[in-house]
This record gives sequence, C-alpha cells and structure tokens, in this order.
Amino acid sequence: MPQPLSPMTFDKSLLRTVLFALGVVSFVIGVYETILYNDIARNYWIFMISMFCWLPLLYWRQQERLAAKVAEEQAKLAKKAQARTPAKSTKKRR
Repeated sequence: MPQPLSPMTFDKSLLRTVLFALGVVSFVIGVYETILYNDIARNYWIFMISMFCWLPLLYWRQQERLAAKVAEEQAKLAKKAQARTPAKSTKKRR
C-alpha cells in the first residue's frame, strides 16, 4: 500500500541558498554592467536587487545569534541556580 503524502514543509535553508545565490549573481552583473558602461546610476536597480536578497539573510543571522546568546545566558543561570542549592547532608538528624 502506498504511503500517504506528508504535508509540504518549508525548507528555510533552501530559501537562504537561493537568496544568497541571487544576491551574488545580481551583484556580479551590476559590477560588470557598471564597468562596461561606466555608469553606476544606470545599474543602481541591479545593486538594489542584490541588497534586497541579502537583507533577510543578515536579519535571520542576527536573530540566530540573539537566540543563541539568550539560550547561553539561561544555561548559565540554571547552572548557577543549581550550584546555589545546598546539597543534602548525609549526617543523621536528631
């Protein structure tokens, strides 16, 4: 019996790869056209395509760094809180 199709999942790493590649290609084309025609104003829109591709990548990277710092701080606080709790004594109480 064939397996049921699973719902389509979004692959963020594929989107990042496509955005990065499109940004690099448009930047290289912009540089080439600028050198060829010696006019950066004519090719401004090509450079803007490159920037619009890179901006989400920079934003996502910043969010990941922030999340990693928050997780690291929470781990430090948890470790410090665990160290503060006194260990139970093995002595018998009277």
